[in-house]
Amino acid sequence: MASRMLIRLGLLGVGGASITYNVDELKIAAVGAQRFGRAVVTTHLRSAKHLLDLCCLNGGAFVKPEELFVEFEPEPLGAASLAQVHRAKLHNGQEVAVKVQHPSVKSHSKVDMKGMELLVGIVSRIFPEFRFEWLVEEMKKNLPKELNFTNEAQNAEKVASQFTHLPWLKIPAIDWSLTTDRVLVMEFCEGGQVNDRNYMITQGINTNEVSEKIGKLYSEMIFVNGYVHCDPHPGNVLVKKVNNEAQIILLDHGLYTNLTSDFRVTYSKFWLSILNANLNEIRQYGTELGVGELYGLFACMVTGRSWNSIAKGIDKMERSSTEQNEIKASAASYLPQISAVLNRVPRQMLLIFKTNDLLRGIEFSLNTQESMKSFITMSRCCIRSLFAHQRTLCKSTLCTVRVSIAETWAQFKISLYTLYLLYLHSNLDCLALERKDSGWFQVVQLMVLNLCFCIFSKHRPYQEKLLNSPREG
Repeated sequence: MASRMLIRLGLLGVGGASITYNVDELKIAAVGAQRFGRAVVTTHLRSAKHLLDLCCLNGGAFVKPEELFVEFEPEPLGAASLAQVHRAKLHNGQEVAVKVQHPSVKSHSKVDMKGMELLVGIVSRIFPEFRFEWLVEEMKKNLPKELNFTNEAQNAEKVASQFTHLPWLKIPAIDWSLTTDRVLVMEFCEGGQVNDRNYMITQGINTNEVSEKIGKLYSEMIFVNGYVHCDPHPGNVLVKKVNNEAQIILLDHGLYTNLTSDFRVTYSKFWLSILNANLNEIRQYGTELGVGELYGLFACMVTGRSWNSIAKGIDKMERSSTEQNEIKASAASYLPQISAVLNRVPRQMLLIFKTNDLLRGIEFSLNTQESMKSFITMSRCCIRSLFAHQRTLCKSTLCTVRVSIAETWAQFKISLYTLYLLYLHSNLDCLALERKDSGWFQVVQLMVLNLCFCIFSKHRPYQEKLLNSPREG
């Protein structure tokens, strides 16, 4: 019955247009529609019987848990649409987390994608101003990767190797002897969720430190490495106190995006133009990123700020409830334009949007959204990205040395600007009052501030023209 109705819809079309899906595809879509319906009315069962059925269907290692694990907790630590995670203990005493793929999820994924493709096609014909083909494209590209746990294990090891210079970052080690495409066994790590502010206060963890470290981690991923973990929701980012500092534990490495060098450089320039409140360069680099006349909306989507705040300088304009209400009220009226932006931007940008939103949610949960440290960290990473690109264009040692000196000077100016911000927030005044003989300290402080004023015509660390590509040579 459902397939007959869909066939009629395909023949009749919408407004006289025809939808070119053959009968077999429509039957697949009908199966997908049935599955979607069941998903709406069925809750996820977490019983011992469900686990037993799961293990039997998976076969292999899971029909012999006693041979591999001394202990295996039947209740999952977490469950999602693709898999669930259980705590277990190996014979050598090591505690591990075992990620098990749900039965039949791989075979059903093709049906899901066909069903979504059909539904998106129908929506696009009924509402031409809403184009969601990009959603189908991304799902087709990313879902198979997420279903391959070997790929996830390789991602985890790759990102761990890229951040060995961050001792506070923890990536769970992979047990390759027990890992397959559908089963992932890794080191078990404990910690509180990154949005649990009460947990951090109880454990004596500084929320500003946590926010700063996460900002540094993702700024390096996006602007420097071009290899970005795209699912930083609170369940995938844990926090733990180790040696009196916050340790960040990054989980679930199934979804990463690789950013091309050209994209990273242009996106870095775009962000620096936003931090400079340089509207001409926002337009220029927004256009280079493909959004054309929608560059203002694109800047708002990237920053989560209003255009008025961007024009005046987001490092100067604090977020307010009025601004947030304005953004929420305007979002509905700009849906067609938002859809247009999502269709125009490079595909790499789509997962960056998701990552940005999740990171902003973490900042709001920790009440650290007004910290200037995030802008400072982002600026440093943008500068690293741009000067690294400039070095690749050099054809002589002298050129490389000049670029390196220029980068050092740019980073030094940001350091001076950081002192200036500390002064604005009275932190330096507090330090001076704590000293019995503060006269010399105030003199040095005044000298530093005068230097800052000489260097920054607008009290910004970004005034040097770092955005233009260097000459080769």
